[in-house]
Amino acid sequence: MEDLWCVAVGVFQLWMFMVVFLITLPAMFNVSLGVTGVYIQILVKILEWATIRIRRGQQEHVSIWCRDAVSPSLAGGDFALSDAFYFYKKGLESIVDDEVTQRFSSEELASWNLLTRTNQNFHYISLRLTIIWGLGVFVRYCILLPLRVTLAVIGISWLVIGTTLVGFLSDSSVKNWLSELVHLTCYRICARALSATIRYHNRENKPRKGGICVANHTAPIDVVILANDGCYAMVGQVHGGLMGVIQRSMVRSCPHVWFERSEMKDRHTVTSRLRAHVAAKTKLPILIFPEGTCINNTSVMMFKKGSFEVGATISPVAIKYDPRFGDAFWNSSKYNIVSYLLRTMTSWAVVVNVWYLPPMSLQDGEDAAQFANKVKSAIARQGGLLDLAWDGGLKRGKVKDTLREEQQRMYSSIVLGPIGTDVPQTCGEKASEQ
Repeated sequence: MEDLWCVAVGVFQLWMFMVVFLITLPAMFNVSLGVTGVYIQILVKILEWATIRIRRGQQEHVSIWCRDAVSPSLAGGDFALSDAFYFYKKGLESIVDDEVTQRFSSEELASWNLLTRTNQNFHYISLRLTIIWGLGVFVRYCILLPLRVTLAVIGISWLVIGTTLVGFLSDSSVKNWLSELVHLTCYRICARALSATIRYHNRENKPRKGGICVANHTAPIDVVILANDGCYAMVGQVHGGLMGVIQRSMVRSCPHVWFERSEMKDRHTVTSRLRAHVAAKTKLPILIFPEGTCINNTSVMMFKKGSFEVGATISPVAIKYDPRFGDAFWNSSKYNIVSYLLRTMTSWAVVVNVWYLPPMSLQDGEDAAQFANKVKSAIARQGGLLDLAWDGGLKRGKVKDTLREEQQRMYSSIVLGPIGTDVPQTCGEKASEQ
């Protein structure tokens, strides 16, 4: 029995030595030993080999839909029964390939990343692939998961303890420096807990104090990704439980902007507090996700105009995750935060690109909504994301009457179009001529 106890103590000491001296301390000083880079290179080789093995058994499928159908104009022309099929086809396409609701589900992969066996697109799996998958399960759940959880506990504990101690100091430049140091080291440890490989581009455009940083939103870990390269003042709703403890400790050392639930509904209150923050040019830039919800790493949806009414300089940031190594998207309607973090910590890694875009300001003759759309388009362009005008609030709410009426007017104009126009050929007529 004593021998087993000695072995257990030795394993624990070895584990803590590896966690503290080989991961935590290098992370605090922003030093990389290159282990994660080698790990990612090995993963890339394995996934490329798996993709080749899978594609050997895949068959190509041909779509039966004629996607280039021209909308009919019935007014002034003879009615043909085939004209009704345009609306029938468009209705089915809206259900099967809806460009809104599919942004709130996990991104479809071009090939299997060995993280799941449930994707119906990948039935052709060899014995060797099954063995590799089994080894991957052991590595991710029995080695990486305990290591990542340990690092996350260390990082969060350091954040709570460090910010609380710094909060006892009087306001001064020393306090601000210590606060930024605590936040940076905490987020760097948490980034190691995700096995994050982050590539920052155009660092000369990093957000500066007295401004607002806006970014597309994929997951809660967006904060860790961005704050790993610089400190920000967070904006959000006051929470209870563990999140509330973290928020109260953070605000003691840094002027984060937390709102009560009732205040969040008052746009004027939010705007006035944001203006007061950015007016102090010595305060950290505010980090805001104007979409208001998480989108699945393929698109950027409508930006709420509130943060663009403040009148401050906007620093856009584009975030794009590499889906081959894990699904970073948080489907909050399906998974709670604990389940999401468990899924993230059992993925291969988090590989992400971050682009800092040049600062942008409100131009003469431009309103807040136009300014928000301009920033959104710049982020979508840089990140290779689809630029959508839809409101992310459709994730949980119903379609607004104005949007429904707009679609009704569009189809009404098709049916009751200008008199005397020729009826365009339908999909079936094109196919018969060919």
